Amino acid sequence: MTNQRFISILGWVATFTAVCMYVSYLEQINLNLSGQKGGILQPLATVVNCSLWVAYGLFKQKRDLPVALANSPGVILGLITFFTAF
Repeated sequence: MTNQRFISILGWVATFTAVCMYVSYLEQINLNLSGQKGGILQPLATVVNCSLWVAYGLFKQKRDLPVALANSPGVILGLITFFTAF
């Protein structure tokens, strides 16, 4: 396997694991909606961080779609978690 192929596979595996990490926010959203409110700092930090990575992935000279795709769920689910925590 060539180094470039390995890096490509690594990027997509990392994308999958990042999406799995952000999907874990679904449990916190459910708890927030059922009255067991969580903190707002972590989801807010997630939104800021993931927004920066999505922008990086989409706006660099040669787009980095794995980075943008991996962080997109973090923006959406982080926002939902943040707002349901109130």
